[in-house]
Amino acid sequence: MSGPHAGPGVTYLDYAATHPMRPSALAAYAEVAALPGNPASVHRAGQVIRERLEEGRGMAAAALGAHPLELLLNGGGTEGDNHVLLGLAGARGHAGHIVTTALEHSALLAPARWLQTQGVDVTFLPPGPGGTVTPEALRAALRPDTFLVSVHHANNETGVVQDVAALAAVAHAGGALFHTDAVQSPGVLEVDLHGWGVDFASFSAHKWGGPLGVGYLYVRRGLELPPVQLGGGQEKGLRAGTQNAPGVYAAGVALREAVRERPATFAHLRALNDRMTRLLDVPGVSRNHRPDGSPKVASFTAHGADGEALLMNLDMEGVAASAGSACSAGTMQPSHVLTALGLNERDARASLRFSFGAATTEDEVTRAAQVFLRAARASGGTA
Repeated sequence: MSGPHAGPGVTYLDYAATHPMRPSALAAYAEVAALPGNPASVHRAGQVIRERLEEGRGMAAAALGAHPLELLLNGGGTEGDNHVLLGLAGARGHAGHIVTTALEHSALLAPARWLQTQGVDVTFLPPGPGGTVTPEALRAALRPDTFLVSVHHANNETGVVQDVAALAAVAHAGGALFHTDAVQSPGVLEVDLHGWGVDFASFSAHKWGGPLGVGYLYVRRGLELPPVQLGGGQEKGLRAGTQNAPGVYAAGVALREAVRERPATFAHLRALNDRMTRLLDVPGVSRNHRPDGSPKVASFTAHGADGEALLMNLDMEGVAASAGSACSAGTMQPSHVLTALGLNERDARASLRFSFGAATTEDEVTRAAQVFLRAARASGGTA
């Protein structure tokens, strides 16, 4: 994307990190932010704000295949992941067993590893072919004391899509609850929470063109989850604090629009992904993403290149990409996702993720591929 979001002359191919706010969401946010009132107040001004808050929640629920009462408003995917893992483990006195994968986002892996220090046993399933987790592998990992299974829907670095409906069924048959981090899915992949049969799911509005700092945690009706913070009793007592009514309303508007446009967006992203894959099908460059995965993400390794120089050279030429997850950007540590898939540390460091949006053009993809090859050669690669 070129323009105000990315800066003049910048090709923005980092939609997996964040999606620029949609014009409709900006307008919706401004409209509600201009209104006085707190959604917890009983006077008319407060109730007007409350109506917009619940309208935003309702739009999101309809788009995700859930009931509005099942969406807990929060600050985003990281909070949702932490709430599920830390809340359920804490309620059990930090005893029992969790199953997750080695490919999860750090928002899931960090609390899982912390829980290990508190006495919870955690199994990190290694990826199967192409990064998938099979029902058979999950079934073999379950134990009588397994209380939670957490597997992402779409990976933020490689785009691999897991069959969460099948995995949730296996978890339930073994007596465990099932959570999925589905942050990367809305607006690109079909999301049907009731159809999937999951118990919990995490979402972040800025991934589909809503505002930063707004998210949802899906909690299936009938389940109990300990509160993440106490105070005034908002969100059924599970997440106290004044709700971000303008943000929630804008997020709902953006999600409704993203889901309505999803079939066209999917086809467009698939064409862009295929184009970049063809352009970078050259000696010295290998592909890390799955051709049948989410078309939003394309990942490539420039063999022999210095990873930090590779990313800096792209940036100097005006291409915004990412070395793995944006949440670990700046560290230049090898991607844990790519090393789990078998790349050595040097190749993992010499890998970049491009991610696309509906506004991305074929010309931008062509230019980015050309810049990538120049940057690879300039940083010592063999391309």
